Amino acid sequence: MSIHAIIWDAGGVLVRTEDWAPRDVLADRLGLTRKELNDLVFGAPEDSRAQLGEISHEEHWENIRLTLGLSAAETPSVRREFFAGDELDADLIDYIRTLKQNYRTAMLSNAPSNMRIAINKELHIDDAFHLMVISAEVGLMKPDPAIYRLTLERLGFEPYETVFIDDVSENVAGARQVGMHAILFKNTEQIRTDLQSLLDDVTLELP
Repeated sequence: MSIHAIIWDAGGVLVRTEDWAPRDVLADRLGLTRKELNDLVFGAPEDSRAQLGEISHEEHWENIRLTLGLSAAETPSVRREFFAGDELDADLIDYIRTLKQNYRTAMLSNAPSNMRIAINKELHIDDAFHLMVISAEVGLMKPDPAIYRLTLERLGFEPYETVFIDDVSENVAGARQVGMHAILFKNTEQIRTDLQSLLDDVTLELP
């Protein structure tokens, strides 16, 4: 047994909210708590529909606009302010690029229809991955076993030949259920240590 592919979640792993101040300021201006605002953007049924590709990213934000009573002109600035504290972990991306020299690297993300454009045209990190599986494009979401199996099929490897990394424990458990190695992401230093330990342990198990 050996590891041939390393699969990464995006939101909460590759891109994380490092500064909550802009979102807190926005929530206060809208008369909401941070949790209420987060739940509106990420927790409402419409967000799941967007991540499943049943509605577009733009339709999801139109629903948010109507709920908040915003004008159409206000919505783009509200979206920018909501995500203003999010940062791409450039060091982690560089690490994945080095892994790509010896492993198949993939991104598996629960994300709406604009995700691929964001990865390619805004973040410019598509070169770090051989494969990207985005929930809105395939109509499946983690932790549904079907989306892990689809990713494995597209990579061409058995579950035990892969490692999946995510910051959500339910998604890590879902990967393990289908037979994949999986690690819960906490921070960049931890994941590099834990991943290398796993890769070393699997190598030692080889005959």
